[in-house]
This record gives sequence, C-alpha cells and structure tokens, in this order.
Amino acid sequence: MSAQKDRWVSLLVFLLFCASSIPRSGSLGLQQELSPQHYFSGLEAGKASLAFFTPSVSPGAQPFLEQIESSAEALQDYGISVVKVNCPKEDASRYCGKENALRKAFLFRGNRLIREFPTDALFDVNSVVANVLFALLFNEVKYVETLADLENVENVLKGKSNMVFAYVPATGTAEHRAVMEAAFVYGTIHQFVLTTEAVLLKATSHDDPDVSSAWLLFCHCQLATDPAQPCRRTALGQPLTLLNIHRHLKLMGAPLVTEVAEDPEKVSTVHLQLGLPLVFILSQKETYEADRRTAEFVAWQLLGKAGVALLSRDLVDLNVLHRSNIALKTPDEGMPIQYLVLEDTDEVITLVEDKSKVKQIQEDEEEEEEEDEDEKENNNQDIQDDQVVEAVSRDKKRELPLEQVLVLTEENFHSSLSEAAPTVVLFYASWEAVSLAVLRSYSEVAAHLKGTPGVLLSRVNCWDWPGLCSQENVTQFPTIRIYKEGHQSRTYNGMWGTEELSSFILLSQVSCPLKLATMDEAEGYLRGEFPPELSSHHHTSLLGVFSTATSEARAAFEEAGNILSGHVRMGMYFEDDALALKKTPVGHGILRKYFSTTPSLPVLLWVNLHAGGQVFKFPPEQSITEMNILSWLEKLQAGLEIPSSALSEEDWKPPLPAYDFLQMMEPSVPELSARSGDTAVPHPPKSPGGDTAATGEEPPQESTAEEVGSPGRDLRGTASRLAARDKQGKRHSEL
Repeated sequence: MSAQKDRWVSLLVFLLFCASSIPRSGSLGLQQELSPQHYFSGLEAGKASLAFFTPSVSPGAQPFLEQIESSAEALQDYGISVVKVNCPKEDASRYCGKENALRKAFLFRGNRLIREFPTDALFDVNSVVANVLFALLFNEVKYVETLADLENVENVLKGKSNMVFAYVPATGTAEHRAVMEAAFVYGTIHQFVLTTEAVLLKATSHDDPDVSSAWLLFCHCQLATDPAQPCRRTALGQPLTLLNIHRHLKLMGAPLVTEVAEDPEKVSTVHLQLGLPLVFILSQKETYEADRRTAEFVAWQLLGKAGVALLSRDLVDLNVLHRSNIALKTPDEGMPIQYLVLEDTDEVITLVEDKSKVKQIQEDEEEEEEEDEDEKENNNQDIQDDQVVEAVSRDKKRELPLEQVLVLTEENFHSSLSEAAPTVVLFYASWEAVSLAVLRSYSEVAAHLKGTPGVLLSRVNCWDWPGLCSQENVTQFPTIRIYKEGHQSRTYNGMWGTEELSSFILLSQVSCPLKLATMDEAEGYLRGEFPPELSSHHHTSLLGVFSTATSEARAAFEEAGNILSGHVRMGMYFEDDALALKKTPVGHGILRKYFSTTPSLPVLLWVNLHAGGQVFKFPPEQSITEMNILSWLEKLQAGLEIPSSALSEEDWKPPLPAYDFLQMMEPSVPELSARSGDTAVPHPPKSPGGDTAATGEEPPQESTAEEVGSPGRDLRGTASRLAARDKQGKRHSEL
C-alpha cells in the first residue's frame, strides 16, 4: 500500500476510533417538548446531558436555541444529549422558577449537576462543545495559571507519563474545542494541561511566541527519570486542529529511532503514513554505537518533522556508493530513494527543513559522477599533482583491510590504552581526503607489522567521536600518537608514507637514547644487531660514548634523544673511563698495526706519512705534560728521535663505517716552519692529514666539535659522502 493510502487509512482509523469509543445515548438529539418532570425522571446514571430551561414562549432565547440545536449532533458523538426543557408558568422550582436560571444552561451527569453555563458563554457550536467537554474532563485536563503550577504537574508526571500542554488565547474558540476533543480520546494516555495565560506561554518557550495564536507542546516527562531533569518539549508546527493534534500525538508515540534490516524501498513507518519523510542513517558494524547516538540526536531535532531509521549496511546489500551515509525516502508515491553524502548533522536537518537542498545535493553528486566517468574515459589525462587527492579519488570505492587495526570509541578508549603495551592511535575524520589517504597507508602498515610483538595499532574516527578527540586535544586531522600506559608519549610529525610510518612505530618501541650497559651491547649496536627487535630493519644509528667528565654533554645527548625518538636510533655507552682502544677488537687491531705488542695506555704517537709511515712513540717514562710534549715535538722536527715501527702498505678497511676514524679527519697538512732566528714553538697537528699526533684518550669536546665542522648541524650531502666512503678503502701510504 502506498504512503498516501496509508495516510488516509490512518486518519480514517482515528475518526472511527473517536466514534466507536463514544457511548451512545438513547436520545435522538434535541428534544423540544420535554417537561421538567419527564426530563429529571429520564436521567440515567453516568449519562451526561446539557439542559436549557425556558418558558413556553421566550423570543429572546431563540438565537441561543439555534446554537444549541447546531451543537446537538457534535455533542451526541461524545455521548452527551442536548435537551430543551419547557417550564410551565406555574412551576416555581429551582430551574424554572427563577429568572436568572432561565438565562443559563445546566450540565448534568446522571442527576448530579456538574456545571452551570451562562447563555452568553455558549455563543456558537465551538464554544458549546469546548466548554461542555472542558467541564466533563476536569480530571483529564488541568487548568494552570502560573509557571509554578505547570512545574508541579510536570514533577508529578516525571518518569510516569507524558503531558500535552496547550495554550489558547481564549476559551470557547475552535482551538479550545480541538484540544478538548483530543483530550476526550487521549486523556487516559497523556495528561492534558490548558492555559490562557500569555505570560506562561512565554515562560515555556525559548523564542518569543505569538500569543495571539494557539500553541500545543508535547512534553516528554516519561523520559525524565531525574526530578531535576526538565521535560523535553516538542511543539506542534501546524495549526491547532483536531486532525493535526492527532497526527502530532501519533508521531510522539512512535519510536524515536526505528532500526531496520531490509531494503529501504520496503520500509513503511507511521511518519510515511502521515505524510512525512523518513531519513535513513547508513551504519556499519564497527561504528554502530556511534551511528545510533547520531541517529538519536538527529531524531530529536527532526521530531514531528521527519522520521529517522538506522540501517545497517552489514545486513542489507545496497547497490549504492560506499561513501553514501544518508538515504531520504519521501511519502510521495513513485519518488525514488535518494542516497546522499553529508558531512554533519546540520546538513541532515537542513535537508529535511529545506526541500530545495535535496535537489542541490543531487545536482552536486551528479556532477561528481560525471567527472568520475570523464576521468575513466580519458586515460591520457595529466597525473594529478596532489598525490593525496589522487589516491583518494582512485581508491574511494575500495574497502580497506583494517582487520588488524583496533577501533577505539569513548567506551573502550581509556581501558584499551591503560594496558602496559604501547598503543599507536590514528585520529582521523572519515570525510576528509588526507585522513582517508593516511588511513590507507595505516592499513598497509598494519599488514606490514602483523605479528610484530609489542605493536598495537588502533584508530579513532573523530566524525563519530568528536567529544573524545576534543578531550585528547586533537586539533587537526590526521594525527598519529603513541600512548604508553594510558599517557601520550609522542606525536608523529613526519611523512605519511607506509615506510615512514612503519619506521616511526618500530623505533618508538625502544628507548631513545638506548642505554648500552656492556661493551658487547655497544659492539652489537654498531653492527645493527642490538636491540634484537630492530635487527631486521635498517635505521640511521648514532652512538654516544660518555665518561664521568662529560655529564653536560650526556644530558644534551639524552635531550636530543627525546626529540628524535621515533626518527633515528640513538645509543649511549657510559662508564667511568673513556672508551679505550685496547678494550675493543678494533682497538686491538689498530694498536697491533703500530706496535708489535699492545702498549699501556694512554700513549702518544707521531706518524710521519711522508717518510714511509714511520711511527714515533712518546717516551713512556715521561709524563704527558705540555712542556714534555713541546720538547718531544722539537726533537722530532730536528730528526733526533728514532721511530719505534713503520706502517705497512696493505689496505686497512674498517669493519664498520663508524670505525673509519681516519676518513673522518680533515685532509689538510699542517706546516711546521723553522725560520732561522725564531724559536720554534710547534703546535699539535689538528688532523691526521699530514704528520699526525694521536692519543688514545678522548680530546676536549669543544675543540672536537669545531674541528670537524659541527656535523650534527648540517646533514646535506650525507648520503653521497657515505656512498663514496664505502666504495674505496684508504691505504696508509695515501694518508
């Protein structure tokens, strides 16, 4: 059955319900010739009747009688008989004997008088029906004058039932009648409250309402379980008529959100039957809870204007774009369902309230589809400069393999991060192009690192959980952070490629700088074997060796490690003595090249490369002081010292680039001038480029940094220099 037919059936059912729920009186309507004795003897218990007592001849009562006659049929629908009682001239009873009584109408239930109405209050059919029903429904309809009275009624109803609050500018109007007729049908379901006080209407409205018009508010007090919680109010947006009130109450009684698991074409709700559109929120399993809350929020905003349904795409095979998140079904017969892509809830609300918006969105999407078709047909088009947009455009319909990525929500965010294992969290927005591109890289990282111990990847869709992202101070999308034991440790600021992300995640698993406790660990670190979790991956490595005299430099190195964590691998070796050559295999090899036996350290050498690699050893019996060194250098220059050994001509290649100390030194050759008449005061050479002075002890840190040109400040050309260094090994004769 079409939505239009359903709508007419619903209204017909309402009218039939009104008719069938009204007890019928045995009266045939307005009885003109009924004596007082006959009238009172015929009253039945529980039956209501409206009686007008008048003398046999009363020309002034004729207009009133006409209105009473016109009201008889309407009142009879509610089981109320209308009777004219002719008073004999000799009757001096309460109703016939007094002049003022002849100007009133009397409402009886059985033989009990309920209310007296002055004839000027019953001036037309609406006033007659409204006032009579108002008097009979004194338990179902409460009249309030102040805000305190209204709040008292609300407080009594909270958690129990709902309230219908109506404002009419005056009683006896058509709007007043509509409210009373609705109360007659729904009064046992909802508490009806009536007022004519304009001040009370303004106190209950956020805007400045027009007090010259009637208003009706449905107050959802049954949902307010807390006494301090106010009742939500939903206003009737149409004129105050009986059919509109019925329609409004039917909508208020419908489920706030309807969950469906079938094709939207087959879905029919009370909203469609009553001529309102139905909005589908397209959901999926992993975002169901968030989509449910979104649907409830939208439903409250559109209550009385449209219905909201939650449709799980996992249960229904929809042949639509995967990015579509909203579907709109209108009650118009033959209109297809519109599948749309909207960015926020405001657009959903505007979609319903502004019908022209639907056409605009459809036109925009049709243009996008035409552009996509043009891109498919034109295979020779220029490659897009923006690689992010290109990737999203190319793969926007492809499902991402995100099974290895944990979905975080407000419910499980803090509990998941409280575990000891570090957790990588991607904060993204599902509608934003860069976020979708990074999400694709992130899924590739998850596949690449699958099975890697200590690596847990997760994600938070900030479109679904804006409150959570705001709480974590996420101000831009996408953002990747690593949490340890529930606390944020570092934020990723690098490139969004798969290789870069994988490297950052792996490097973040170890301390930076990594403290090396033994010489074996230092050796393994330089060979790339330590720590073992990074042994299968290539990373830039940096080793710092510190002694007790370098506490300031060590602190600076640790600070640099905190900054570079996740980007480079940094190790730090520390012991009371400097890293002596004789303590390492490489050191033993170097000392054996210079001496037949390993000498005691420290030792000071002079190597004359221009004389066949002669090695001169500082006299071990002398202490290494400034005066002794200067004296020894003067003897060397004068040729008075005898070499202790000579270097061979064979190649010497370091086992690792980090041990190629000679390559790191400058090639400049110091000049030692010996002019006649001048006292030669030679200085220690700066580098092994010429005649070289070398010591096994660590030189002062300040001079070392300046002499090598502060390599940490400029890394330009590093790759090319390393490549050239690996291609050839220096011979001692070449140095």
